Amino acid sequence: MRMGAPARPPAAGAFPVQAASEAGERGSVWDVSGTILLVEDDAGDALLVEEILADGELDPALTWCKTLSEALAFLRSHRAPVCVLLDLHLPDVHGLSAVTQIVETSPDAAIVVLTGLAEADAGLAAVATGAQDYLMKGLLDPQALARAIRYALQRKQVEQAASALQATQLMAQENARLERGLLPVPLLNDDTFQAVARYEPGRAHGLLSGDFYDVVQTADGTVWAVIGDVSGHGAAEAALGVCLRVAWRAAVLCGTDPLQQLGLLESILVAERSDPHLFATVTTLAFPPGGDRVQIVRAGHPGLLLRRGTGVEWVEPDGGMALGLLPGHGHWSVTELELTPDAALVLFTDGLFEGRTGPHSRLGEDGLLAMARDLAPLAARPYVDALVAGATEAAAPHGGLADDVAVLHLGWRSTAHEQ
Repeated sequence: MRMGAPARPPAAGAFPVQAASEAGERGSVWDVSGTILLVEDDAGDALLVEEILADGELDPALTWCKTLSEALAFLRSHRAPVCVLLDLHLPDVHGLSAVTQIVETSPDAAIVVLTGLAEADAGLAAVATGAQDYLMKGLLDPQALARAIRYALQRKQVEQAASALQATQLMAQENARLERGLLPVPLLNDDTFQAVARYEPGRAHGLLSGDFYDVVQTADGTVWAVIGDVSGHGAAEAALGVCLRVAWRAAVLCGTDPLQQLGLLESILVAERSDPHLFATVTTLAFPPGGDRVQIVRAGHPGLLLRRGTGVEWVEPDGGMALGLLPGHGHWSVTELELTPDAALVLFTDGLFEGRTGPHSRLGEDGLLAMARDLAPLAARPYVDALVAGATEAAAPHGGLADDVAVLHLGWRSTAHEQ
């Protein structure tokens, strides 16, 4: 497949070195100032390609290899060239296998296949195999070759960007599936107890946060609930929150009492945390069958709202130290609260009331209580949604809610706050 008689062939394997800083000074992103690898066994054709490149607008460093094995060795030992100009008829390989081997060896290299006049089908097949373009040797001219190289570069970069985007999207979808699978699903034996939850992670595009909650009903009919907040807002804190929630559920199902539950959670937090300064606030509740009382244990967590009829009170049971602040030195106690038949409890993390409502003010516990009282006539689900919406709206002019938010509305279904 000769294109003309050679005057002087380029030296096989020789390539001038050009500094990257020079390449960056040439202007557009499609400037070809790096190495072009010519894989061609015919010295005359190789010389002709060199002269056409010299006559064109490109100023690349040209490396010539006579066999595919030489080209693959070069690709393995050097940074990928800007573009590979590939003849499909070489002493050690024939046909599309050359394209396949170059793609496997150097996935970042753009490939332009050089074919004979009667081999248009082979060129199309090469593009389908992984090349970015093909040219007929008998129709080569400086403009056509320069254009083919530039287009091949652009197509290669577009392919790489599309591939990277697809990989990112697949990873995001997989992460979302994993996070959804780690979200709690209340474990209730029947519909006599109502648990309404709202969960708003503060981290962008996340489904999980350092806030956590769970609700479990044991065989004796007792309904257990937990809400907690791991300090910090990253993925590590979210993972730790999941770990604590799962550990709490396991402790409940194993019959551990409330105070032992907190000791166990603190031990796990200390063992699993990535930063020795991480801590967690927690409130646990136990609703024995009968609906007339609830047992509460609080470890550094905010108080809670008690709904009775159309009234709302702020309740702050005796509390102890947050988990992980001084491991092994926390002392917690059980507070028993009597419940009327129309009572329901609303638990939340501090992100619900710590949003800024002014340059130097926050919604705070008093602001949240006032809002909760205004919403008192609402049933459970709309009450929780309106509470979060109100806090969000109050903070919106000053940057919105910056922290994670978890809210739990809990009560027996005989109350007036169902649905």
